[in-house]
Amino acid sequence: MLPIYFYLPPRHWPPQLPPEPNWAGYGLGIYAWTLQTYQQLKSAGLACELVSQFPPEGIVLAHSNSLRSAQLRPQPGQPLLLICFKAESPALAQAQLQVVQNPCEIDPHSYFLPHWPQPGLLPRLPERGDRFENLAFFGHQASLAAELQSTQWTDFLQRQGLRWCPIVNTHRWDSYATLDNRWNDYRTIDAVVAVRSLQSAQTSSQLYCNKPATKLYNVWLAGVPAILGAESAYRAERRSPLDYLEVSSLEELQQAVIRLQQQSNLRQAMVAQGRQRAEAITPERLCDRWLTFIHQVAIPAYDRWCRQPRWRQQLILQQRTWQSLSQKGQRRLRSLRGQF
Repeated sequence: MLPIYFYLPPRHWPPQLPPEPNWAGYGLGIYAWTLQTYQQLKSAGLACELVSQFPPEGIVLAHSNSLRSAQLRPQPGQPLLLICFKAESPALAQAQLQVVQNPCEIDPHSYFLPHWPQPGLLPRLPERGDRFENLAFFGHQASLAAELQSTQWTDFLQRQGLRWCPIVNTHRWDSYATLDNRWNDYRTIDAVVAVRSLQSAQTSSQLYCNKPATKLYNVWLAGVPAILGAESAYRAERRSPLDYLEVSSLEELQQAVIRLQQQSNLRQAMVAQGRQRAEAITPERLCDRWLTFIHQVAIPAYDRWCRQPRWRQQLILQQRTWQSLSQKGQRRLRSLRGQF
């Protein structure tokens, strides 16, 4: 049986296994990708193991932040296929395959799989009916547009008789000690506003090409309409204007809020549309997609890698390294030019 491992370095090993469904650690990408995927696939019957020591062979799946050590890479002649959860980091040259969370990043060595929705999600309470009072944001402070952190925004909502109920965290990527784990609680929320930047639609969608559509998945599952920014991940999922309302300026945002407030039929239609769309992104459906990836992509890729002669493996790894260095140079040049 081909061994399949999920790797977490010792310093990131969780305090208990399995964690509680609403464990604060799931607010970190390293756990949201590695630990959730392991648990879901293990429960689905996949023979796999969570390990704290990097295995010498088999298929190894790990988050990019777990693979910072130069020693954690396949070597020519080694029967090991490394699959990296790229998340928001640059692609890792040492991984033969990358799992990306935004379809904009698909290439011959990268495969798109949706980010898992919020674990332990508590949907909006049915008894709230047509009430429209509480607007929320769930996420990191860096993911919230400056305008939505201003008194101008809260004053506008107050004039409309609405309340702003954000659950905002400021944690580091590797620490959840102070993380507010109420990102799962939509019970009293009537709409979600999630906008990273109120720039032009074109600029915003280009700027966030490595971000996932998780906030959209969550509102569909929670039964809540959403006002979102112009991002490529959201647009890739959009099938209908009812999936979410897109805004790219403060004026558009305010108009969208007023529109939702005044049109209960629009809110109901968006919730109904979200209920249909949610069928495709439940944990069970995403687990099926993962199992398809493991059996139809990862295992055949492992077999192809092991059949390659040693010199060919060395050449492949060198080419990946050169490509990675070139991409880093291009990103650095664009940054110096003030481009994205």
